Amino acid sequence: MKLPQEGKPRKIRAIKVHQWLSEWDKVQFNPKQHRAKPQSHFYLFSLSAAELRALSGIERRVTNERLKHKEDLGIQRRHDPSRSDEIRQFVEFGYPWSELSKSKRDSGEFDDLRKPGWLPTAVVVNILGENDKRRGFQVNKAELINVNDEDDGSALISLPAASAGPKWIPSDLPPIEVIDGQHRLWAFEDGGPDGKFEIPVVAFVGLDVSWQAYQFWTINIKPKRINPSLAFDLYPLLRTEDWLDKFEGHPIYRETRAQELVQHLWSHESSPWYQRINMLGESGNPGMVSQASWIRSLMATFVRSFENPRIGGLFGAPPSSKGEVLPWSRTQQAAFLILFGTSLREAIKKTRSPWSKYIRDAEPQESLQGTDPAFVSAQSFLTSDVGIRGLLFVANDLCFLRSTELSLSSWNIDRPTEPDHQSISNAIDSLAKTETGKFLKLLSTHLADFDWRSSAARGLLPQEVTVKKTLRGSGGYREMRRLLLDHLSKFTDDVGTAAKSALKILKLS
Repeated sequence: MKLPQEGKPRKIRAIKVHQWLSEWDKVQFNPKQHRAKPQSHFYLFSLSAAELRALSGIERRVTNERLKHKEDLGIQRRHDPSRSDEIRQFVEFGYPWSELSKSKRDSGEFDDLRKPGWLPTAVVVNILGENDKRRGFQVNKAELINVNDEDDGSALISLPAASAGPKWIPSDLPPIEVIDGQHRLWAFEDGGPDGKFEIPVVAFVGLDVSWQAYQFWTINIKPKRINPSLAFDLYPLLRTEDWLDKFEGHPIYRETRAQELVQHLWSHESSPWYQRINMLGESGNPGMVSQASWIRSLMATFVRSFENPRIGGLFGAPPSSKGEVLPWSRTQQAAFLILFGTSLREAIKKTRSPWSKYIRDAEPQESLQGTDPAFVSAQSFLTSDVGIRGLLFVANDLCFLRSTELSLSSWNIDRPTEPDHQSISNAIDSLAKTETGKFLKLLSTHLADFDWRSSAARGLLPQEVTVKKTLRGSGGYREMRRLLLDHLSKFTDDVGTAAKSALKILKLS
């Protein structure tokens, strides 16, 4: 597909569509929650699909630093390449010819099945202004899109002159962010087939990101009942939308996501908790924490909103001062937890701390299928509800506080829409090579030196038994968290520094 000549000013006429009811003035607008009051109108126009794709800065995922910030900015949508390939085939050949095998197409026998591949539904976008920021980036002033309203109810939209080039890439933040229709635009990644193919566009101007998440939800989820968990992968900002929890009557993201993560921790062979979670809550399974307890612990730690203004859940709350949610998918979240668990298991296997010797001497390995008793013994808090909650607390607290230094938002992986065994394994390998992987290994090494013996373990002094007994009941969660952070704060490295900060913020010291 040919684009307009590069360098020529590009102006297009748009219809100004007014939509604002007086009842909407009662809506609670709040810029601090990314819900600033929007304009009372939007615009309707058509634009070359390839040019719209270029203006939206949609690029294939690469490791090149030059393009890293060009993707998943603002609304943080995720892309399924197979979906875009399917759309591209449909546009070029129509249905059902687009779904035939190559041999059938080449045979000529089915040529009568060729049809036009129209895409008459609008792509919904937001045009960024000069003051809009996404992850610290702004649109280059020379690349801003200007919208000028006319007296006749229409508008004239001026596109950046250089953007008409077929290989144009925004020098900084793309001037357009796609709210809905990204996969249609990916179908025109290389310009698309020959001919003139325009896309109808509904364009908001300066629409705050929370309203964009709301638009995505109402377009894709509410009427069609798409899997909500998938929606939270595509649009991470939805994880913090309080209206969803109030409307649905239960924490729709947190509970569903926590259950999915527990399933991966139990079923993935690399997980230290592989088949070591009591999924059905059956009695008579010593050394296993129930699925329900795991879910509650994840909802209280990684998959929560905020506990206080400075520490939230790494998978739920914005870890940065800019208020943007970590754009990790289910695959990445599961990989993070499994890598942390395996790092801890290996660190405990290597430790010769007195607590581990007592447990190993008390329970020979042959009685525990060859696994290290120090990690799986029922005499250890590592196999108890309070111990798992403590582990998740400190891993979340410290990584949340160091999210910027660890560049958590920069960890990108290629993966299918639905997480599977191989994609999680690949993600674990990828994360292990990052600064986050190194930090988790260091954290695990320090945690291995903590005395994990429960009050029922052998070799405890009377005063130690008394301390261990305080870790019972709901109050035990807070005390375990305090003891672990206090233990970690004694180290002089990055882990110790973060632990000191957490103790101060949580007022546990």
